[in-house]
Amino acid sequence: MNDTQRTAPTGSPTLARIRPEMEELPESHIVAVWQLGFEVEDVVGLWVGEGDLPTPKFICDAAAQSLANGETFYTYKRGLPELRQAIATYHEGLHGHAVDVERVIVTSAGMSAIMLATQAIIGRGDNGIVVSPIWPNAAAAMRIVGAEVREVGLDATPSGWKLDIARLEAACDENTRAIYIATPGNPTGWLAESHEIKAIMDLARRRGIWVVADEVYNRFVYDRPPGASGVTSAPSFLAEAAQDDPLIVVHSFSKAWAMTGWRMGWMIAPERLGTTIDKLIEYNTSGAQPFLQRACIVAIEQGEGFVAEMVERCRRARDLTIQRLSAMKRVHLVPAPAAFYQMFSIDGSGDTLEFAKRMVREARVGLAPGSAFGQGGEKHFRLCYACSTERISKAMDRLEAFLEK
Repeated sequence: MNDTQRTAPTGSPTLARIRPEMEELPESHIVAVWQLGFEVEDVVGLWVGEGDLPTPKFICDAAAQSLANGETFYTYKRGLPELRQAIATYHEGLHGHAVDVERVIVTSAGMSAIMLATQAIIGRGDNGIVVSPIWPNAAAAMRIVGAEVREVGLDATPSGWKLDIARLEAACDENTRAIYIATPGNPTGWLAESHEIKAIMDLARRRGIWVVADEVYNRFVYDRPPGASGVTSAPSFLAEAAQDDPLIVVHSFSKAWAMTGWRMGWMIAPERLGTTIDKLIEYNTSGAQPFLQRACIVAIEQGEGFVAEMVERCRRARDLTIQRLSAMKRVHLVPAPAAFYQMFSIDGSGDTLEFAKRMVREARVGLAPGSAFGQGGEKHFRLCYACSTERISKAMDRLEAFLEK
């Protein structure tokens, strides 16, 4: 027998251990419905959070030109200086408050920003608060690092979703390290007004708790006048916080610039956190691709026209969605003032995951089950209306016929 050959060991092998937190991570109910759609022909899929427009050509051309120029090497872990400056300038224009470029960190997707922030500020033995219903990945990030997740549910009222600040504070204790809050929110479309943001920041300062504010949908705001910059955006934590406050604001290029597949985002954090995030980037991704960053510079500096078109397109689809759903006898909805989602309940639906699967098979309409979004979402469905009114009309026709059976 060759010296390099070995006989197989006898007996049952001892299985290598997987962390319990990983084995206990729930599978996404959104993905479960989405995957079912591959088995059914001609489904109108409104289940995932992305629009139906491709990335504009001028943004794609910038990436292609960067590749042609040979920008395929490692670069700054926190992002190209030109992109960080463009992001700082963008925020100052939106909110009228200067953002020091040293606080801006480019990340490989908004989700990467959430994960980096979580790794930096929370761990085993700690707990984090999430305001729900919420995109499930935020809570999952905390569970991955071994932290306990505590949900504080929004209240669904006829006039909209509401946050009880007193209940939010009551959920905090000496082991609370972070409050994760998305405004505008996914899946509800709820947004925090300036007075609520001030109250949350007062709580964070008083208790020494980080706020991780997901403001990815801040441009998708309806029925509000433009700000001083001439564009409409949601109230931002950046406008109500000092530069060294315990605040991390997360953003993404995915939604407003139709760049979901590019996986590019950024965060704005206190400068004192920069070295820590820098090290975490090294151990996670070693930094974002330079050619994608060149495209992001062009998007943020030249893309206002496209963003305005995207928001107006969503406004038309939102109005049609609310109009059609409101006319369906079994449907009850809380109108969403922001983002590009509508949550609603259906009388007699029962388990929302199973009912969502039925809708795929029988109505050929794909919606996200509310069970995916935690406390307060269980009886609802989420519809993403970031698409053409023709597509919305087709889905509504099918849904209405299905519910009238």
